[in-house]
Amino acid sequence: METRSNNILVGAFVLLFTAALAFFVVWLANDSGGAKREYDIFFKQSVDGLNKGAQVQFSGVPSGQVREIALWPDDPQFVRVRIEVNEGVPVLQGTTAALEGVGFTGVSQISLDGAVKGAPPITDKGPAGKPVIPTRVGGLGEILNTAPQLLQRLSTLTERLAELADDENQASIRGILNNVEASTAILARNGPAIERALADTRIAIQQTGIAAEQIGNLAAAAQGTIDRNVDPAMANLRDTLKSANASMKTLEGAIADARPGLKTFSETTIPEANALIRDLRRTSASLSSLTDKLDQQGAGAVLGGSKLPDYKE
Repeated sequence: METRSNNILVGAFVLLFTAALAFFVVWLANDSGGAKREYDIFFKQSVDGLNKGAQVQFSGVPSGQVREIALWPDDPQFVRVRIEVNEGVPVLQGTTAALEGVGFTGVSQISLDGAVKGAPPITDKGPAGKPVIPTRVGGLGEILNTAPQLLQRLSTLTERLAELADDENQASIRGILNNVEASTAILARNGPAIERALADTRIAIQQTGIAAEQIGNLAAAAQGTIDRNVDPAMANLRDTLKSANASMKTLEGAIADARPGLKTFSETTIPEANALIRDLRRTSASLSSLTDKLDQQGAGAVLGGSKLPDYKE
């Protein structure tokens, strides 16, 4: 009887100890680290690699864990992720959440960042009854979002490479390579000549530079000579032009003074002189005719009539 009662006591003690241990484990798992706050995050992307119990970090510091992952029934494009964080984590206005991978393991976690100093905490409840933390595109999320475009571009690149590698293009590329090889051989054979040509070109450039410098010095000297000789000549020319201008003014005055006499001379004297010339021409003609008669007929032609010829009986 005594042995049976001892077994009952031992069994009751073991059951109580097991229940206490289970309660302690549950309390340690759920309530360790103080009070918790829950938030919802709505991801419009795949949350591949994210599982319940995954770590939540704030600026790289472990701050909580994922409690629930579910599709949002009102819009299946969104995935609702409920997280819980420690009471002291500053989830303030400006805080955003991103999905980030943990190394190359394929496991994902939630990263919180961007809290503004002095801003109020996020307390407005969302459609699921918990405050909502807005999302940002993280490294893994950006890769997942751009993966379809990347795959499409890789597919297009592969197709173009396949088109480039057809028989006709391979023949063209082979011809190009042959031409390049032939050109390289020609350059190798003509290397010394090219080197000499480059040396001659270098010398010609140096000589051109020296000639240009000499031309510059000559131009400077010529400019100095022009400055020394042309300035006095220009001064003399200016004096000459001033004298000529004065002479022209004097001539214009003399012409103005002589203009009435010239008018009288042209209107009166010139007609009279013309009449006198005509009279002199007539007188000259008469004298010429008289002289001819004297030469041919003698003085009798002028003093008397013509002499009759003598007739013999």
